[in-house]
Amino acid sequence: MTLAQKLFSFEGRIRRRDYWLLSILLGVLVVVAYIVAAVVGVDVASDSNASMILQVVVTLALLWPSLALGAKRCHDRDQSAWWLLIEFIPIIGGFWALINLGILDGTQGRNRFGPSPKGIGGPADPELEKVFA
Repeated sequence: MTLAQKLFSFEGRIRRRDYWLLSILLGVLVVVAYIVAAVVGVDVASDSNASMILQVVVTLALLWPSLALGAKRCHDRDQSAWWLLIEFIPIIGGFWALINLGILDGTQGRNRFGPSPKGIGGPADPELEKVFA
């Protein structure tokens, strides 16, 4: 799976390692955006219009990749991406995301969302399974 597929597609599964690395990358992009804005002259610590516009732009720019990563981690755990709605529950949602998406291992082998991203559980292609059955 390419980097673009990992960040923008809602199909398939990703490993915890990829989830953490790409989440950290998105966090670094937020920091870079705020540093660039501060260098340009935006007072990012205030409630100015420029600061609020920056926050909205950064949030909207990273919303899709964040949801895509979360959906693929849910898929690796053999859960629907609708489970991401739990994150809207204060406190509980954050703990759920940390434990379910970031700590717990995915389903071993193939599940309804595709082959294991670790290559566990035999051939990734069901057609090969038919040939050798």
